[in-house]
Amino acid sequence: MFDRISESLIHKIRWVLTILWLGLIASFLYDPLSSILTKPENTWSPFRLSNTCIQVQDKCLSEQPYALGTTLFWGAIIPISIFILLVFGHEMWRRICPLSFLSQIPRSLGWQRQIKREDPQTGKIRYELVKIKPDSWLGKNYPYVQFAWLFVGLCGRILFFNADRLVLTLWLLFTIVFAITVGYLYSGKSWCNYFCPMATVQKIYGEPGGLFSSQAHTSEQLITQSMCRTTLPDGKEKSACVACQNPCIDIDSERTYWADLKRPESSFLRYGYVGLVIGYFVYYYLYAGNWDYYFSGVWARETDQLASLFAPGFYVLGKTVNIPKIVAVPMTLGGFTALAYVCGKVIEKKAKAYSLRHHLHLSIDTIRHRIFTICTFGIFNFFFIFAGRPLIILLVILSTMWLYKTWKRSPDIYSRESVANRLRKQLEKLDINLPKYLDGRSIKELNTQEIYVLAKVLPSFTKNKIYQAYKGVAREFLVEGKMKYSEGLEVLEKMRQELEITEDEHWQILNNLGVENVEIINSPMEITNVENDQLLPKLQDLTQELQKHFEKILDVPTKYTGFVLVKDSVKKLKRSQEKEK
Repeated sequence: MFDRISESLIHKIRWVLTILWLGLIASFLYDPLSSILTKPENTWSPFRLSNTCIQVQDKCLSEQPYALGTTLFWGAIIPISIFILLVFGHEMWRRICPLSFLSQIPRSLGWQRQIKREDPQTGKIRYELVKIKPDSWLGKNYPYVQFAWLFVGLCGRILFFNADRLVLTLWLLFTIVFAITVGYLYSGKSWCNYFCPMATVQKIYGEPGGLFSSQAHTSEQLITQSMCRTTLPDGKEKSACVACQNPCIDIDSERTYWADLKRPESSFLRYGYVGLVIGYFVYYYLYAGNWDYYFSGVWARETDQLASLFAPGFYVLGKTVNIPKIVAVPMTLGGFTALAYVCGKVIEKKAKAYSLRHHLHLSIDTIRHRIFTICTFGIFNFFFIFAGRPLIILLVILSTMWLYKTWKRSPDIYSRESVANRLRKQLEKLDINLPKYLDGRSIKELNTQEIYVLAKVLPSFTKNKIYQAYKGVAREFLVEGKMKYSEGLEVLEKMRQELEITEDEHWQILNNLGVENVEIINSPMEITNVENDQLLPKLQDLTQELQKHFEKILDVPTKYTGFVLVKDSVKKLKRSQEKEK
């Protein structure tokens, strides 16, 4: 729903939120007003200090009137961001996030780092923005980098800047400067996708989608969800994507979710995050010896937080444990993270064995997805038991609705939905009297399964028209950048089977599509999902080199500048492998 809000309006909202956030950071250093609201004598104020004794390790903490900045930041802003992710989806958060906005300052000013490229044949020089390569160390391990930063941040909260406003200011300013630096060094949303610790939280609560988030794979818009975009002088929006990550959560969060589901870091992030959050809240009890210390919020207004770094870090069964707090915090959070990861993997293994034993016919992806869904549902409600108790009933209702929506999802359903909407449009284009077969219903009212059944049983839906519809769907995927030739068979697999199109026919249709539509083959959208003047020369150079290489191996001329391998060429290539070696 938020992907339809104009970029010009969102830009203004980002400005307002960024100014407010920077103003809040400034208030950490100087705020002579809000402390008035916390004075005990101001009985009219809901923030006034009470005379209640809050014990920490069997000693009452002394309290003084305090500025409300840290309480507002930890008690309202952080919980609101998590609420937004689960309910409205990542597409809202990514479009309004102040830190993401600040990271784009170099791009807005045209000050991004570029590398020089020279064509060896023509000598033509061009400059390209720098992207993080998928096969680089960071490209392979960025989920662990983001999780590590989140881990350090939560440990830092308890140890250094839950209440110390100066340290919190320095931490946030360091993060802002780092984000801007990344925005200079790398193109696109590299800060958001490869560095930001909040990205881990976004994956947990924002994938495969929020309760009210849009579905990119069924949308007819080319600019979907929180995809990078700019506003042209005439008011129209144009994609500004530079393909800094593929697949990209900003373009299609559910596609990213299913693509990452089998990767080992996905289970580590999901299970590890559950343990990290539980460990974070439990530590307040292990440190103080009671829950009053956390629920009173006194941890956000302590006057001597740094003084306790080397004090005993645990208070269990009325006795202190002489492990310094600076050691106890990472030990507790790390221990809970490791324990949750191990438990998650064991549960996953048991669930797979149970499914096989009872012939439930659930795929490994479906089993893992449902365990991930339960983890997100559980940790969301656990978090708000501590961070949002006054609204806990509403939050449980919303999260239960999210659970119901997400539980039914699967890679198969996603794939079928991706194709069905386009098949519906192709059926509308054909010269068929559809209302005759639908009992008064329009084709737009049919669900995914009904679309496939209709395409199979229509008496007038000949083989030739099936080919036309299939070709039309493939063309749409290619033009929108949602399918490459190398992915064609996989993306259209379900549709191909439903319409009884053979694999040979599939490749013949794609090959004909390429010959008939050379502009599709040559389009940079196949790689970048958008037109991009800086990447087009690189693509053209690549296709020229591939042409020369395969003309030599296959001993056949290429007929157009695009690079397409059909099935027969693949067979010939395999036969020539030994010779090529």
